[in-house]
Amino acid sequence: MSVFLIKLIQVILSLTILVVIHEMGHFIFARLFGVRVERFSLFFGKPILRYKPKRSETEYVVGWLPFGGYVELSGMIDESLNLEQMKQPPQPWEFRTKPAWQRLLIMVGGVCFNLILACFIYAMVLFTWGDAYTPLNNSKYGMEFNERAEAIGFRDGDVLVSADGKAFDRYGGDMLRAIVAADEVTVLRDGSETVIAMPEDMNLLDFNKDVQPFVAFYMPMTIDSVMPQSGAAHAGLASGDHIISVNGTPTSTWTTFTTALSQLQLREKEGDIVNHDISIVYDRAGVLDTITVATDANFKMGVTVALPYEPAVKEYGFFASIPAGIAYGWNTLKGYVSDFKYIFTKEGATSLGGFGTIGSLFPAQWNWYSFWMMTAFISIILAFMNILPIPALDGGHLMFLLYEMITGRKPSDKFMEYAQYIGMGILLVLMVYANFNDIIRFFF
Repeated sequence: MSVFLIKLIQVILSLTILVVIHEMGHFIFARLFGVRVERFSLFFGKPILRYKPKRSETEYVVGWLPFGGYVELSGMIDESLNLEQMKQPPQPWEFRTKPAWQRLLIMVGGVCFNLILACFIYAMVLFTWGDAYTPLNNSKYGMEFNERAEAIGFRDGDVLVSADGKAFDRYGGDMLRAIVAADEVTVLRDGSETVIAMPEDMNLLDFNKDVQPFVAFYMPMTIDSVMPQSGAAHAGLASGDHIISVNGTPTSTWTTFTTALSQLQLREKEGDIVNHDISIVYDRAGVLDTITVATDANFKMGVTVALPYEPAVKEYGFFASIPAGIAYGWNTLKGYVSDFKYIFTKEGATSLGGFGTIGSLFPAQWNWYSFWMMTAFISIILAFMNILPIPALDGGHLMFLLYEMITGRKPSDKFMEYAQYIGMGILLVLMVYANFNDIIRFFF
């Protein structure tokens, strides 16, 4: 099965789960308060599948456009834009006749269900696979830093200890956020602690622009294994060989090696003609040699290095996994909300992505752990994005409901109709822009 097909199946399956759960949140609260649900739609567009059970008021459909979904509630101006119904006298089973607090709970039901789903998935992942992480203090050689970090004061071999006095636990996104927000970072250097003053204008977008990571584990570029039938295997490279350079660029560590290959890939995307047969200088038992190695379309040659640290895994029983999953979900939400501010910058806007970006997040080979972790993360994103105060989103309806509860005045149907049109227009523009960014990144 092709990589594209594997990713496509994962995206469709993940979105199907998330949309069904989200709309189920609205559906359950609506039925709880006696609101009639006219339609439960998975995805948008003209229905390609439809089913209405006997003695049921609800029609269940599947649209052709795999982007979200909706429940059509009687007496509500929503995605269905059923304006004729709103011209009829209000009925007791309609959304518009219910108290504001009930309508509010119906609106936030989808977001709540997405957050609950994410925490549940995280809990089951922790129960099944445990919490695998990389302790920072287990590195044999310390850390490796790029030019940006070295300009601040970090040095290769440093071990990160704390940020503003708060100890680092593990390598990952929380660590980078702590570094960006810190006034000072403490490292262990040559057996003693050194404090590094951090500049005030740091942000994660600058980190992402660097080809070489801001910080990574220092891993000597000594081959641990060679994949069969790979370019490295055909060239005769073997376990224990130490790669000195790639096309003349020094590559004494795994990070500098992968950075050199990434730069070749970047040059090719920018339009340069780059040879995929690369020149490698390597050391075998003290003897230097130069060979040509064929790389694949992504400039991979099929080698791995030994990890210079001991990974840790924290196991959870079933009952212990529940609060741990909730904590994991809450921490993920906080991290995403913290990063969201970058979307309002020029660099952040260009980083927006659509279906292609979502697909790239999933692994090229089917892996249930990765699939569920990514599904939980997208569920967090879906919950947060839906609560934003944009008309046509749950957050937009919530904003108008809060206005009604505070002022005692309900927005007119005509106002809600225009707001719905405006909100749907905004979402359409954002969707086109995000997917256009994907096209630009893919072809240019």
